[in-house]
Amino acid sequence: MRWPAWLNLRRLEGRIVALFLALLLVVQLISFGAIHASITHNAEDSLAAELQTGERVLRRLLDQRAGKLRDAAELLAKDYGFRSTVGLSLAEAGTVETIKDALVNQGERVGASDVAYFDEQQHLVAATRDGAAAFGAALGQLVRSKDGAALAVQGNRVYQVVAVQVRTPAPVGWVLMAFALDREVLDDLKALSELQGVVLLQTPNQPWLGTVSNLDGNATAALPARLGREAPVDGVFELAGERMRARFVSLLDGEQHLGVLLLRSLDAALAPYQQLQLILLGLTVLGVAIFALVSVLLARGISNPITALSASARRLEGGDYDTPVPATARLEEVHKLALALESMREGIRRRDALVNNLAYVDQLTLLPNRARFAEFLQHHLANSDTPGAVLMLDLDRFKHVNDVLGHDVGDRLLQSVAERLQALCAPAHSVLARLSGDEFAILLAHTDAHAASEAALAILKDFERPLQIDNETIDLGAGIGIALFPEHGHDVNLLLGRAELAMYAAKSRQCGSLIYHAQLDAGSQESLSLLTELRHAVEDNELRLFLQPKIDLQKGHVVGAEALVRWQHPTRGLVPPMQFIPFAEQTGFIRMLSAWVLSGAARFAREAADAGLALRLSVNLSTRDLMDQDLPAKIEAMLTPLQVAPASLCLEITESAIMDDPERALSTLEHLHAMGFKLSIDDFGTGYSSLAYLKRLPVDELKIDKSFVMAMERDLDDARIVRSTIELAHNLGLSVVAEGLETVKAWAMLAHLGCDEGQGYYIGKPMPQEQFIAWAKSWQPPDTSAVTTESVIAKLG
Repeated sequence: MRWPAWLNLRRLEGRIVALFLALLLVVQLISFGAIHASITHNAEDSLAAELQTGERVLRRLLDQRAGKLRDAAELLAKDYGFRSTVGLSLAEAGTVETIKDALVNQGERVGASDVAYFDEQQHLVAATRDGAAAFGAALGQLVRSKDGAALAVQGNRVYQVVAVQVRTPAPVGWVLMAFALDREVLDDLKALSELQGVVLLQTPNQPWLGTVSNLDGNATAALPARLGREAPVDGVFELAGERMRARFVSLLDGEQHLGVLLLRSLDAALAPYQQLQLILLGLTVLGVAIFALVSVLLARGISNPITALSASARRLEGGDYDTPVPATARLEEVHKLALALESMREGIRRRDALVNNLAYVDQLTLLPNRARFAEFLQHHLANSDTPGAVLMLDLDRFKHVNDVLGHDVGDRLLQSVAERLQALCAPAHSVLARLSGDEFAILLAHTDAHAASEAALAILKDFERPLQIDNETIDLGAGIGIALFPEHGHDVNLLLGRAELAMYAAKSRQCGSLIYHAQLDAGSQESLSLLTELRHAVEDNELRLFLQPKIDLQKGHVVGAEALVRWQHPTRGLVPPMQFIPFAEQTGFIRMLSAWVLSGAARFAREAADAGLALRLSVNLSTRDLMDQDLPAKIEAMLTPLQVAPASLCLEITESAIMDDPERALSTLEHLHAMGFKLSIDDFGTGYSSLAYLKRLPVDELKIDKSFVMAMERDLDDARIVRSTIELAHNLGLSVVAEGLETVKAWAMLAHLGCDEGQGYYIGKPMPQEQFIAWAKSWQPPDTSAVTTESVIAKLG
């Protein structure tokens, strides 16, 4: 069962109603309790006052009755016949009987319970009943008292006694009249004051006993249980199921105690106020109901706007920033809260729009970025079964534009390319995006392979027109890769990856555009697999160090070797360097390979020195190695434990590696040269190095590329290049090493031209390091005395 909101204490509405009702009920209960206590207290005070008045009335009634009794006794005492009789001698016959008759007549006339005549010595002479002699004690008390009235107890009965002296005219005796204290006195008291009473008597060592009472039967029967040996005290007690207010009036003290317990019903006194209390209770219930209704209305007036604001907050949480927050609350605080939420919604909406723009829009070209293009592609793949194509385009020579003309021109170039592509893609209703750098992507819906190739051809044809930026003419070129869906996949990342593979293949083949095919992916996967295995090759000691000897052409002895790495794959066998070195350079893994070769060369140099051979080992450094500013420190830390002199190593670098970042490369080379390493420029003559840079480089050696050395015997131009290079190097103070020495004639020519060292298959192929020391010790230089080189030398002039 679902409770209403105003009864649910977990809701604001319920708590407001509960709080207000609780406060009202507490106030009403306190008020009702205070009124009830006040009424009860006032009633008790009123009854106490009534009981005090009742005591006075009781005593007045007893006094009045005593006066009446005294008058009746005086009337008898003054009666002539009675005085004449008591004046006779008591010894005469019939005198006592005559006195008794007079007493009986008078007692019946006034209603006395007992009438007696005592002589002057207070001896009983005659009485209306037996046992009157017991009143003698009361007579002595009456004679001594001034008022002539007293209370006397005979058995369990209480009498009011008066005595009057009889004179004839001299005092001759006393007339005593006793009247039983019965219910009449209590009824008179009740008639005057509405008080009830009980005459209580206590004999020695006995509990109090009620002798006369005007209580009802149930109260009379229950009274003995409330009495004990102690005198009743004033206060409230329950009698026969009714609360009574009591006051004890003591009438006689001595061996016997006598008193009257005055009672007034407290319940009866409160009865008139019960109606008032019921009215108050009814008004309280009515007030609570009205207050509850008002509280519910007030709570709803507060909670409903807050509930509406809560719903608005949930909409904001769900990403709905377009629906305004209602601000119609009458309460100023809630109205301000609504306005604050509305301001927050507007701020979030603006920031969300800005974030979306930053997250999904390329800020340079204002085209969709990779994330938004992926969303468009995913939406199309999920909601349409029609075929289409993804074209990925990468500009040619964009890095060169940035390096030569600056990044500002490069940015404007990208903006111009974006404008051209938008113009080309607009009629086809395609989606154009800039993925990163100089890469763009185009989504062509409802397109087959032929149409996609035509679109790529149109882009390449348009790029034949150069751009004009700041009086600079920039030729455009690009490679475009095409991936078709669903033919080449139905996944966004898969399609983009395959389009990228096709794009790189198109650039490498310089064919403009290329549609993806499985062989491209297989080659890429094979390369990735090879690189993964190459990482484990270093850890599993699968790499091998090979050495190709270098010979002093003038003296004919071994001076060193070039350190080369080979990979002994457990399943592929011996993997050629050209199958893994280029990929290692692309991924940066080349640094780890260079470190391995340097370490192996240093250890072999130490081993050769211990064997009595002074060898200088050459190690190739890549472009990434030269860009590492920490390279000198790494090499030093590697050689120090082996106690290998830096001069034992020659570090070979290519012209292209130097020209990628000449300043940075120069800094690294100067540091290495200062440490004592010999530096060599490898493959000299095949690059595009500047003689100005060559002059500045701290190198010690030039290696002539083998393409010139191998053809110099039959190609006069190559021979001239070799001679010029040797002369240039010597003029710069550099030594020269010739690669590709394949014949004894080439040896003779190089030696005649002044070349310092040679390296090639004629001398020795690369061999495992374990075989080199034995080979070097057994090697003998060839006999070149029979070789004629004069004709070729003569032609060189």
